[in-house]
Amino acid sequence: MTPSRTSMAGPLRRRGFLGIAGAGAGAVLLGGGPAPAAVAAPPARAPRDPFTLGVASGDPLPDAVVLWTRLAPDPLEPGGGMPARPVAVRWEVALDERFRTVVRRGVEHAVPEEAHTVHADVRGLAPHREYHYRFRVGDTLSPAGRTRTAPAPGTAPTVDFAFASCANWEAGHFTAYRHMAEERPDVVFHLGDYLYEYAAGANGDVRTHVGGEMHTLDEYRRRHAQYKTDPDLTLLHSVAPFIVTWDDHETDNNYAGLIPENRDPAQGNDTTEHFAARRRAAYQAYWEHMPLRRFRKPVDTGLPLYRRFVYGDTATFSVLDTRQYRTDQPYGDKWQVSGPDQWDPKATILGEEQHAWLEESLTRSRATWNVLPQQIYFANWDAVAGEDDGGYNDGWDGYRVSRDRVLGHVAERGIDNFVVLTGDVHANWTNDLRRDFERPETPVLGSEFVCTSITSGGDGTGSHDPGQVYWDENPHTKYYGDRRGYVRCTVSRDTYTADYRVLDRVTRPDAPVRTDRSFVIEAGVPGVQTP
Repeated sequence: MTPSRTSMAGPLRRRGFLGIAGAGAGAVLLGGGPAPAAVAAPPARAPRDPFTLGVASGDPLPDAVVLWTRLAPDPLEPGGGMPARPVAVRWEVALDERFRTVVRRGVEHAVPEEAHTVHADVRGLAPHREYHYRFRVGDTLSPAGRTRTAPAPGTAPTVDFAFASCANWEAGHFTAYRHMAEERPDVVFHLGDYLYEYAAGANGDVRTHVGGEMHTLDEYRRRHAQYKTDPDLTLLHSVAPFIVTWDDHETDNNYAGLIPENRDPAQGNDTTEHFAARRRAAYQAYWEHMPLRRFRKPVDTGLPLYRRFVYGDTATFSVLDTRQYRTDQPYGDKWQVSGPDQWDPKATILGEEQHAWLEESLTRSRATWNVLPQQIYFANWDAVAGEDDGGYNDGWDGYRVSRDRVLGHVAERGIDNFVVLTGDVHANWTNDLRRDFERPETPVLGSEFVCTSITSGGDGTGSHDPGQVYWDENPHTKYYGDRRGYVRCTVSRDTYTADYRVLDRVTRPDAPVRTDRSFVIEAGVPGVQTP
């Protein structure tokens, strides 16, 4: 019998687990130390601790999950301070925090060609079950992690998850990640801009990136390692499995396929070949540092990132990649410039193969909720008064035929309870979705929840008003908020609830979190409502 969530998450056990997960407490994890709640402070790390970047899990299935770590005693040094040879890494999965009931064990070999990362695909687990895991190299234990498998087909449990995007190291502290960890979601969707590629000092003065703008594999690896040293991000990874997709800053701002933002020789982007080498390095480092399965390891400049997760009969999540396969943005990617190029039938944001896959995924789904975790603003974004459509050309506005194809499929196939999750734009938005955004009398086909950034843009203004022109031109928009944070979602057979969780500051650490606005969608009733 699977224990209930309430039986596993009481206040005493939660505090104890978070204390251990952040501590790397080897003696306690062996089961011979005090009870978790009695841990007062983390012990000092061993001088050559290989687990400085923590642990993570991801891509949960009903019977499986990926366990991740990277061996890096000196994480910001070339090679992470590891010898240029394979290292055996043991892992184990248990039903309890003290690892008294271990249900799976195995060994992976961390190799220098993959930055000594581990991607253990653990199979044979029970559905919708909480597990605890850890790694061992020699006599050194990693911190412990908590993960959770997906629900089984034919079941319809309530699913709690969060989604986030846009974490810029220099712009602020990752306090929002710590608050997410305290809420212990079943899964976290990260919708891109997990890190930023810019040189030190380019994006703020709260903290400083190490090194210049990234181009080489060693540079991307070092930046990933720097982000993984953040204690709040490390904690969240140790508490919940991640399902990730990228946007642009994991490689290069506003790139499209093999087209960089700028053809700049100083940035190594002057030819397609040069940018392909940069993208190859970025994709390799991304796969190395994310809890992705081994078969997703990039080949040349490609990495198969779009994929489907079925959470019982409650929700189907079709995760998109809107960067790797897109054509170039229209009008030089200029903001609020519209015209016929936005309707170019040859333009695509998904590529034909991914688009056909999405249509099949939506058609095959038998779940109540059909959810698209993706990167870029989906609804029409018109900030120009009058008949001009305006538009955000790096988003779906720049690829209107692609968007119409998605919404047309939803309308024509009767896809119920269609919800799009979006990041990228550093503010909270809520939109109803119509096939024709210029005609508010047409049917609502679904809803879009747009999360703000974790830190990008700094503290924000606290405003809930993007300007009267925006309200006049976008009647499908129901909410706007300019603070940092994330969105917490609770999805059941009958309702989808989204809570916009915000922090009033990120330029200083330890800000409290609050719910700025909540929305509910009733199953079978398109459009958001205020509870």
